[in-house]
Amino acid sequence: MTSQSAATLRSRYVAQAASDLEENRRRQQELAERLSVLKQEEALLSDILNLAERYEDFADAARLPEQLQDEPVVAKAKKTSTGAATRRSTPAKSTPTGKAAKADTKEKSQQPLLGDLLAELLGQYKEPRLAKELRDELLEKHPDRNPTPQVVRNTLESLVAKGRIRRHKQQRSVMYTLVETDAADSSSD
Repeated sequence: MTSQSAATLRSRYVAQAASDLEENRRRQQELAERLSVLKQEEALLSDILNLAERYEDFADAARLPEQLQDEPVVAKAKKTSTGAATRRSTPAKSTPTGKAAKADTKEKSQQPLLGDLLAELLGQYKEPRLAKELRDELLEKHPDRNPTPQVVRNTLESLVAKGRIRRHKQQRSVMYTLVETDAADSSSD
C-alpha cells in the first residue's frame, strides 16, 4: 500500500467519522426536543388526572361549582398546570350549610339552564343559526351569563344528542334549528 492510498483511506475514514458524529449530534438534538414535548404532555396529563380526582365525587355537571360549569376543561387543565401542587393542598370550595345553603339553592334554581336559554333563542327562528350567533344573542339578552364559545357549542351538541335541536352542516359551518314539538310528539305516538 502506497503512502498516497493510505492518506486517501485515512481521509475517507476521517470524513466518515465526522459525518457520523454530525448525524449523531443531530439525532441527539431531535431526541432532546421530543423528550421536552413528552415531559410537557406528561405534566398536562398529570394535571388532568389530579383535576379528575379532585371532582370525582360529583356525579353530574349540575353538582359542580357554578364557576366550573361555564369553563371549558382545557382551560381548567391549563390553569392547574401552573399551580397544581399548591391548589391540591388548599381545601375545596366550602359549601354553605343551613339557611345559607337553602338560599343558595333557591338562587341557582331561579337561573335557567344554558340549554333552555339556547333552545328558547333557537325557537324564535325558522332558519338554522350558527353557535356564534346564538352566543352573541345570549350575551345581549342575558348579560349576567357569559359562557365561552366552546361551552355554547358543547351545550348545543348536548341538545342535539337529546333530540331537542337538529344540526345542519353547510360546507364548513354547523348550524342548529329547534325540533318542532308537534313533529316530535306525533313521531313518538
